[in-house]
Amino acid sequence: MEGILRIEHLQKYYGETKAVEDVSFSVNKGELVVIIGPSGAGKSTVLRCINRMIDPTDGEIWFDGADIAKLTREKDLKILRRRIGMIFQSFNLVYRLSVFQNVLHGRLGYMSTMDAVLGKYSEEDKRKALELLDMIGLKDMIYKRAGDLSGGQKQRVGIARALMQDPALLLCDEPIASLDPASSKIIMDQIQKMTKEREIACIVNLHQVDVAKTYADRIVGIHKGEVVFDDVPEKLDEAMIEKIYEMPIQELTVGLEKGKVS
Repeated sequence: MEGILRIEHLQKYYGETKAVEDVSFSVNKGELVVIIGPSGAGKSTVLRCINRMIDPTDGEIWFDGADIAKLTREKDLKILRRRIGMIFQSFNLVYRLSVFQNVLHGRLGYMSTMDAVLGKYSEEDKRKALELLDMIGLKDMIYKRAGDLSGGQKQRVGIARALMQDPALLLCDEPIASLDPASSKIIMDQIQKMTKEREIACIVNLHQVDVAKTYADRIVGIHKGEVVFDDVPEKLDEAMIEKIYEMPIQELTVGLEKGKVS
């Protein structure tokens, strides 16, 4: 597989407080990498450094042949973020707007400021948004307010919005943390499907170990800001899980179960 992202010795400090220390791993096209670890381990910090929502303290982040950790100009960062989609735990939708409008927002990075303010989307953008909404099973809700959707439906809109960017890399920060088991399965199925079908490099932060082992091509375990595991799911044993989470395996929450779709 062709590499798209390589992180080398990433560090992030807030004053004297260590958030991430010497994190290194890579992601290939069409590969779904899941980062696991307890709250505060540094999972979200890693993702925010990758898309430059925050600046790393040290280290290299090679994306598509360029070290994006060194980018400083806002113009360069805007171009970078066009190719990196983001799916958030809290959905980050504009709830007063329609489902259709929220999905179209995925094209804002490609538009001039005036066109963005006026909402002047091309016919091609509108066609693509409709296709994506059909793909995620929400075509019948295009004019519904995003705020009126269930949690699972909101996250599906978030997926479609991210795909509107035509991303080479997709970052998913706890995308199922606030969802019920049935909705969680739908979201993870869709993330896995689009990663493979569109050959997108994908990183998903998760708490649920069983979900990680079900969907990941590779698992990266982070403990106190450092990578302590990087291998295929089959190699992740109970001893390593307990080391990552600092608790007995019996106490870890089970993630996906069968249930009613929301």
